[in-house]
Formats: sequence, C-alpha cells, structure tokens
Amino acid sequence: MKPTRRRNLGLINGQGDDNNPLSIMANLFETGLVFALGFMVSLVSSMNLTDMLNPDAKVTVTTERKDGIQVLVKDGKKTTIRRMTKNIGEGEGHRLGVAYKLEDGSVIYVPENDEKQDSTQKNTQ
Repeated sequence: MKPTRRRNLGLINGQGDDNNPLSIMANLFETGLVFALGFMVSLVSSMNLTDMLNPDAKVTVTTERKDGIQVLVKDGKKTTIRRMTKNIGEGEGHRLGVAYKLEDGSVIYVPENDEKQDSTQKNTQ
C-alpha cells in the first residue's frame, strides 16, 4: 500500500510546492483578505460607528453637502435620511395656525379658529 501524502496549499505549513506558482498566489490572496478585514475593523472603530451595529441605539449622523445638509437618523431598526437644502420654498397656500416656542425649548402649535376654516370650506363647495 502506497502512503498518501497530504497536500497543503500555501507556504505557512512549510510543505509548499516550490515549483507551483499557484501556491504563492493563494497565500497572497489570503493575506489580502486578512488586511482588508483588518482595515474595515479599524475604519469602523476609528469613525465611532460601532453604535450603528447596536440594534437598540439611536444614532444621528449629520453630513454637510454643497447643496445643504443630510441627516441620517437610525432608531432601532428604522433608518431615515433627511436632506435639507439652502433654497427657500415659495408658493401659494393658507395659514394653518401659529407655533410658539416656550422657555423650556418645547414648541406648541395652536391651530387657527376652526369657524373660519369651516366657513371657507362651505363656500368653496
């Protein structure tokens, strides 16, 4: 019975084939994968993005762009992206009410008198 020799790819085990150039390429590919994974881990940790992987965390990322600001808000599994531009909106419309900002920072919306709105809706129908 002929003894079987176990073949390993790569030079790490010391049993690499010196005549086979593919064994060197396999080692280079594996080394590249290790470096790419290390680069990705260091990038995530240096940018403090580990909270993005936490399903219970609320994360807000603000990015300034040429045309305005982009705000990414991740709350649990829900992710929303809001883009705000520097352009001022214009158009026609009607007043719905008044918003007041209190001393504690909260905002209260007070709608207009409903009698005025009801009468204008009846006149238009």
